[in-house]
Amino acid sequence: MEIIIAPSILAGDFKILGEQIEKTEKGGAKYLHFDVMDGHFVPSISYGMPVLKSIKGYTNQVLDVHLMIDEPIRYIKDFANSGADIITVHLEACQDINETIREIRSCGVKIGVSIKPETCVSKLVDVLEKVDMVLIMTVEPGFGGQLLIRETLPKISEIRKMITTKGLDTDVQVDGGITLDNIHEVITAGANVIVSGSAIFKGDIMKNVRKFIEVSASIESQYREAN
Repeated sequence: MEIIIAPSILAGDFKILGEQIEKTEKGGAKYLHFDVMDGHFVPSISYGMPVLKSIKGYTNQVLDVHLMIDEPIRYIKDFANSGADIITVHLEACQDINETIREIRSCGVKIGVSIKPETCVSKLVDVLEKVDMVLIMTVEPGFGGQLLIRETLPKISEIRKMITTKGLDTDVQVDGGITLDNIHEVITAGANVIVSGSAIFKGDIMKNVRKFIEVSASIESQYREAN
């Protein structure tokens, strides 16, 4: 399965965000990760539809929208109409996850479901065949720049095994503390969509993206040869 790099603009500099997004695209990043936080489900507040609309007209990247908000079903249509290509909601934030999934599907965008570090992967069993992507949070959602919680790595392997057993083609995304120092572990565990913020936006953005892609391709090649 192709390894996809998804730079998170949460770590970007909004004074020059357009310029930075252009650099991630020129570096080869196919996705752009867009974190929405409401101050309730997570402590922080980030940005919303107007920012997404402006980005949609600026880049050809897949806009990967991660809703860290309570009852996201309220805003699914708004984010879809604002340009989201993928909408990921938290299992823990939905009173009726199946209804929320149906709402996303009705908008014609891809569906992602995420779990926080303390949530058991087994809770995803009933929705796994209804979604396009599963997001395993490798930090507590709400703040950028955190260190990866190593105890989350077995969850990546567990969900990948479940996907393989069911014969599905579901993406496994990881988000939180991903750097060039630990990307090998998350990819070999089974992740194929890699979200990274600080490790990409600090320093030479284009060079950082290209390095992530280069290292990811090497890891994927080694993994295939070994299996």
